[in-house]
Amino acid sequence: MRMHLLALNPTDSVTDGFLPAAARLGIDVTVLTDQPAAHRAKYPQIEILECDVHDVRAVISRIAAHGPADAVFTNSDHLQTQAALAAEYFGLPGKDWRATLRAKNKAEMRRHLAAAGADTVRSVQLAPDEEPAVLATADLPFPCVIKPREGVASEDVVLADGPAELVERAEEIRSRRPGAALVAEEYLAGRLYTLETLGDGRTRHVLGGFHSVLSAPPAFIEERHEFVAVHPEPVVAQVLAQLDALGVGFGACHTEFVVHEGRARLIEVNYRAIGDQCDLMLAETLDIPLFEHILRTHLGEPLPADLGARTDAAARVEYALADRAGTLTAAPGPLDHTVDGVHLTYRPLRAIGAEHPHYRTNRDYLGVLRATGSDQQAVDRAAEAFFAAERWEITQ
Repeated sequence: MRMHLLALNPTDSVTDGFLPAAARLGIDVTVLTDQPAAHRAKYPQIEILECDVHDVRAVISRIAAHGPADAVFTNSDHLQTQAALAAEYFGLPGKDWRATLRAKNKAEMRRHLAAAGADTVRSVQLAPDEEPAVLATADLPFPCVIKPREGVASEDVVLADGPAELVERAEEIRSRRPGAALVAEEYLAGRLYTLETLGDGRTRHVLGGFHSVLSAPPAFIEERHEFVAVHPEPVVAQVLAQLDALGVGFGACHTEFVVHEGRARLIEVNYRAIGDQCDLMLAETLDIPLFEHILRTHLGEPLPADLGARTDAAARVEYALADRAGTLTAAPGPLDHTVDGVHLTYRPLRAIGAEHPHYRTNRDYLGVLRATGSDQQAVDRAAEAFFAAERWEITQ
């Protein structure tokens, strides 16, 4: 079996998740990427082909010239539509490109959900050729949220308390992303959760999710995720109904939503497996071959009726965050150990000596701790003790 995997930057999901899973399944992987040097340095044993993966025409041409494959796959937010279109072109299993586009384009997601009668969120799109000043007269309630239309990982997602601040925030984002399309929408109150799903187009499994803890406004940085084995049934039903309206149901999907007074409303739909090492922890916590299941769906294999996932585990993912710009001069190294029945895995995400600005996004992560066990209180104590004992120093 051969699979073409579309990728941008090398990621933990690929390194520790999908490539080992492909090897266990006997799949020969060819990586198509616009950053071949970075991938060859990290994956010297894998065939790497240079390709403008943002352009579906280039993807189809590269695959056709290389030879037939059994699957086209990506776990990148930015490449889902390209992979879906390429799979459809070659007659291979894959996601509906219309659904991948709706999930990625936040303005289209809001329009489609409203037209389907699934949910209506007041929102305004700022087109690439429009000036932020037009937002001063937008018909929006305040506070509202401004963000890139095709953004990811909370980057440039900010809260605005009034028309003047909304314009100012939009101008700041445009200074970093010239010509980017933006979306301003009403702020949705409630606790933030995720729902993780896996489907083959016929069967869909709900894998639980996370309760996400965010930084204080105006930014929305994900600081911690606490595993939720089973969300309340009415909440799950509401989220799945909105995913159905979008046409989402094949492969992995990571959906962020808020719950307020029993009502579940989507924040965004990431039509791929959850990232930032939560996917690795999800596989460990559920004790299932998650990455193998995801790859098998893209090979056209049906999912089992019962994945055999555990529902009695407790887990938490927490990030060490930079609070200022500067050079990282002290930080803990990789760690794997068990304390009081809780398994702790820590991985650095920034090298000592690296200098970075203060992004106020997930790019401020210095390292990530995964804590798993059978008791949530024990997991929380172990995680809190780790962060109390370790230190991260940034010199300006």
